[in-house]
Amino acid sequence: MRKLQLAFAFCLAVTAGTAQTNDSAMFKRIADDVFTNSTAYENLRILCKKVGPRLSGSPQAAAAVQETYKMMKAMGADTVYLQECMVPHWVRGAKESALLVDAKGKTVSLNICALGNSVGTGKQGIKAEVIEVRSFKELETLGVAGVKGKIVFYNFPMNPTNVETFRSYGEAGQFRGRGPSMAAKYGAVGVMVRSLASNIDDYPHTGATTYNDSFPKIPAVAVSTRHAEFVSTELKKNKTMQLYFRTECEMLPDVKSHNVIAEIRGTEFPNEIITVGGHLDSWDLAEGAHDDGAGCIQSMEIIRVYKKLGIKPKRTIRVVMFMNEENGLRGGRKYAEVAATEKDKKFIFALESDAGGFTPRAFGFTAESQVLSKLRSWVPLFKPYGVYEFSDGGGGADIGPLRPLGTTLSGLRPDSQRYFDHHHAANDTFEMVNKRELELGAINMVLLLYVVDQYGL
Repeated sequence: MRKLQLAFAFCLAVTAGTAQTNDSAMFKRIADDVFTNSTAYENLRILCKKVGPRLSGSPQAAAAVQETYKMMKAMGADTVYLQECMVPHWVRGAKESALLVDAKGKTVSLNICALGNSVGTGKQGIKAEVIEVRSFKELETLGVAGVKGKIVFYNFPMNPTNVETFRSYGEAGQFRGRGPSMAAKYGAVGVMVRSLASNIDDYPHTGATTYNDSFPKIPAVAVSTRHAEFVSTELKKNKTMQLYFRTECEMLPDVKSHNVIAEIRGTEFPNEIITVGGHLDSWDLAEGAHDDGAGCIQSMEIIRVYKKLGIKPKRTIRVVMFMNEENGLRGGRKYAEVAATEKDKKFIFALESDAGGFTPRAFGFTAESQVLSKLRSWVPLFKPYGVYEFSDGGGGADIGPLRPLGTTLSGLRPDSQRYFDHHHAANDTFEMVNKRELELGAINMVLLLYVVDQYGL
């Protein structure tokens, strides 16, 4: 009996070794093809330069839907279709302006931009004493007596000691997201938030705010990190300085838009669905190259590689261009809502790329422990391509709504040290993306989908 068990174990080991050798050979084929034949960089150029900024509800967002539909059709996807969803339609209006005003009336212009979904001041603008706070606790301590009628300046720098910059972003993001409503609770007339950027520069970074309907909606802007430092210094000299800013943004009625979905049908388990994608919308200040043009283009490259190399997946692969991640998440929610009605299908795995087109370092997974163990057994295959870790915890905003369906979630984790130099700012342009790094991210995404498809979870 013991001999039989040893023989069986030996056979399993030999089989596993042979499979890994075959996988390594396929990995090399895929990587070589992407490095020599990829259309990812050119497609990103089209998305950034031909279409441009793609805020949900805008004509450019509609153009992006049509462009990516054509791209995935040309790549040979078995099916390409549009999934309708209603999205918010926020418009920025005329360029914003801001002035810091001292007691003698001397003014200094500041680099600002309205926060997404914010109400505007109107053409007249607002002017009030500005008060700096670095926490919600400070705001609470000031209370109505210290805040009413003033503009609150949230000056909370991203923590430079976190190597994982997304952790710093999460810590600082609460002031952009909840800050305006929290200030309005105590009677503030406006809010200025230090940009969520890890460097000191002159670019204001936008991003969505979320109003609490229990309090008045007050205008909210972001200020560049350099000018945040300047305002803070000036307030230490004179605590009664005033701030003037003007924004003409407004929220219009929801409009019809679409997710763009392409499929390569599975040959053995067509009702098991593997989803991969990025979000097609971007903020209106820039081209959305890293956020998230790169993720969209990397996801589409999977279709091209599979068709070019003649790889026939066992399971159905869906490549999804999600609409409205930035200021509503309507596309991700719609996809999950429809998926929940597809009772004959099982959504086994979803991968999202929404952390920039930089050098890939890892994948994160939200999965059951036994699934994570299986995934980690494949790490040695990825090391030659720059991915060294399969970590616990990962996914993305658009695929998150799939988790209640039992879907294992994954997110590509590129090196993040430069990401927040560009995130939600005017310098998130095509020129900021390196072709080689973009392609290496696409390679690792194809590789991950390949092993998940071949062996299941």
